[in-house]
Amino acid sequence: MTSMVKKITLVFGAGCLGGLVNSLAVWFFGEIGFTQALGVKIVPRLTASWLYPRIVWGGIWGLLFLLPLMKNKILSRGFVYSLGPTLVQLFIVFPIKAHKGVMGFDLGLMTPLLVVVFNAIWGISAAIWLRLAR
Repeated sequence: MTSMVKKITLVFGAGCLGGLVNSLAVWFFGEIGFTQALGVKIVPRLTASWLYPRIVWGGIWGLLFLLPLMKNKILSRGFVYSLGPTLVQLFIVFPIKAHKGVMGFDLGLMTPLLVVVFNAIWGISAAIWLRLAR
């Protein structure tokens, strides 16, 4: 297997793991009532149909880790790369696909903050996995 194919599979796998960790965090904080306490209506059910696309998209977003930025700064790198899916969620998915208003404000005023935090969980967990795997 070529070196580039190995890198692609590694970053895709790391992104998938990040997608799983992110999804479990979103579900858990909804389950314990944390998101509702902040006035945000994000309380997903942990089902395969909800989880599967999130893991796959996590893997696709993991391709950002092919960019050679901040390789020695794991947490910063994960956070910076998490801004890509965050911007897409806030300015494309919520307003256009889900009809929840720009930045998801129809779900609650703290929605953008939670999206940043949950996506940071994706990026940081993927970055840590990549560091451990190399």
